[in-house]
Amino acid sequence: MGKGSGYGKVILFGEHFVVHGVPGIVSAIDSTTDAEVKKAQSGINVKDERKTAKGYSEEKRLQQLESIERMLKAMGIDPKIALDIWVGGTLPGFSGLGASAASSVAIARAIAQELNMKVADEKINQVAYEAEKAYAGNPSGIDNTAATYGGLMWFRKNMAGGPDKVEHLSIEAPVEIVIGSTGKVANTKAMVEGVAERKRKNPQKYNTIFKRAEELAYEGRAALEFYNLKKIGELMNENHRLLQEIEVSSKELDLLVDVARKQGAYGAKLTGGGGGGCMTALTPGKELQGKVANAIKNLGFEVLSTKIGVQTT
Repeated sequence: MGKGSGYGKVILFGEHFVVHGVPGIVSAIDSTTDAEVKKAQSGINVKDERKTAKGYSEEKRLQQLESIERMLKAMGIDPKIALDIWVGGTLPGFSGLGASAASSVAIARAIAQELNMKVADEKINQVAYEAEKAYAGNPSGIDNTAATYGGLMWFRKNMAGGPDKVEHLSIEAPVEIVIGSTGKVANTKAMVEGVAERKRKNPQKYNTIFKRAEELAYEGRAALEFYNLKKIGELMNENHRLLQEIEVSSKELDLLVDVARKQGAYGAKLTGGGGGGCMTALTPGKELQGKVANAIKNLGFEVLSTKIGVQTT
């Protein structure tokens, strides 16, 4: 039996903007999707036992099967191969946490191990990127990169088709965060396409927003390097405002962001594709983290309390 894992993630700066070549900062979290694979008698049989938002597994089912087909092709494996695939782990299947990328990395690693293939992380990352096209249409590559390598990273998509720019960053110490799930399953592909279409129709407005998003990424990097947590929070707040302007937030996300800030979070913003899914709040210290998490739970939403900046590699 082959086994593999992939990290979940939060994007601190740059979601949606990274698709268009703007740099972003992503942190893996200490929750993973795990997979086990063994040869079967017939077909591709997936048993998904992850904790998910209501409707997540059903909504993503066809995309998941397409992603596995893409994965096999990218790995040079006969598409008629029969496999039993189990998916589980500690990372919940909430939109916005890179759950699809984490599962793609985990499954690719498990397939490689079951078939006695020696596949380097660089190739796993490429395979997961191809798999992500089933979920995101035109993925930036940031999710699968975080899922493969872990840690805190600066990411910039190469719009010319060459290798993406990926730099590992380090901070003084890991920082507590709270992730709140709206419970709504987001269609990442539709959200990405919607931004691209609105950008095409209103280039002047969107170019101004995208320029500020790029400035925020550089300011955020500097704040991380100086471990200026208050500044990071302020920049996260502004990043959320930009995401509202490109119409990818939702009333539920805005509600959770507002609640987190009122409870003392240094900053809060949506994370991932938006339109549902998750938000994240910067909550240094266990006490603040617990306070913000409880406030969100008390509204009936699900919460994941974790850290960013954990050295996973």
